Amino acid sequence: MLTKRTFLRAFAAAGVLAATILPAAAEKITVTDIIGRKVEVEAPVRKIILGEGRQMYFVAALDKDEPFKRVVGWRDDLGKADPENYKAYLARYPQIAKLPTFGGMKEGAFDIEQAIALKPDVLFLNIEAKVASDEAKLVEKLASVGIPVVYVDFREKPFEHTEPSMRLIGKLFGKEQVAEDFIKYRAEQIALVTDRLAKVGDLKRPLVMVERAGGYSDDCCMSFGNENFGKMVEFAGGRNLATPLIPGTFGTINPERIVADNPDIVIVTGSSWDGYVPGGNWVGLGAGADMTEARRKLANLMKRPAFTQTAAVKNGRVHGIWHQFYNSPYQFVAIQQIAKWLHPDLFKDVDPDATMKVLHQRFLPLPYEPGLWVSLEAAK
Repeated sequence: MLTKRTFLRAFAAAGVLAATILPAAAEKITVTDIIGRKVEVEAPVRKIILGEGRQMYFVAALDKDEPFKRVVGWRDDLGKADPENYKAYLARYPQIAKLPTFGGMKEGAFDIEQAIALKPDVLFLNIEAKVASDEAKLVEKLASVGIPVVYVDFREKPFEHTEPSMRLIGKLFGKEQVAEDFIKYRAEQIALVTDRLAKVGDLKRPLVMVERAGGYSDDCCMSFGNENFGKMVEFAGGRNLATPLIPGTFGTINPERIVADNPDIVIVTGSSWDGYVPGGNWVGLGAGADMTEARRKLANLMKRPAFTQTAAVKNGRVHGIWHQFYNSPYQFVAIQQIAKWLHPDLFKDVDPDATMKVLHQRFLPLPYEPGLWVSLEAAK
């Protein structure tokens, strides 16, 4: 016979069980996004739209076990800009093929009505989409139906905005500790380079030309100012050729200036861009990339007049690196690899491949596959 005491014990036990099984109830919180806007969001968020598919780089780092569990829609760029990672995710999570996709804000191809129909808890946008979203009055239109927009940044000012962006997303996901663990690991790996450089009394900083997306078009040459890969070069113990020439993060350098400055080292960023420029001259780097083909393409790019007579080419100090480091919270791995190229004796014991493996083991759902950097040999 069920006594009152037995009933109360059973009821209490059921309550405890429910509390351990059911997710925490969402509540309204106010966060400050990366451009300083106060945004009210129901958190932890359960349904998100990614204004860029490559935002999976940070989503996966926070939701390692189920990286797509919150994603109800995303921009269609991951498969075009980083096809290797997209194919790996698709093989493991085939349901992503059915996710609704969006065009980009800058192209005016973002479908507001589709976004509203998906009823997300939040839409993440990169800050470079702000001008286009302002023109379309996207924030106001979505706010009118209760959908908040949050801006993050891993591209324009990654060394200022990566940590606060990760903390912001961690709070919205209810994964604050994971975000802090990631931030700590990132900082430790950057310090491994910068602390060692700081101990060198008379550091010789080689002059480095970073070509952004070399071969993507026939133009020469896109580069980085004192941010993004330009800042990575500085962290790694080099002098970025474009810093005094490009006032912002991105810009273009005249080929004659490259010839005149005669860089000691050339680094070209590349990815597999058949989705954008089929059969292009870009250096196809990415997880599991064909290194023989990547090396061939990198060598061909160095036959252009801006580079052919440089000290970098003559001395075989020409390298290619995965372009998507510029748009992800994984820049610390690129810093280590660049440091090895710039100061091989000082960093001979540093292993960026091992760093990348730990990153994948600790934070990412996919195993690490090499293919993120390549080098040319000195001419004989």
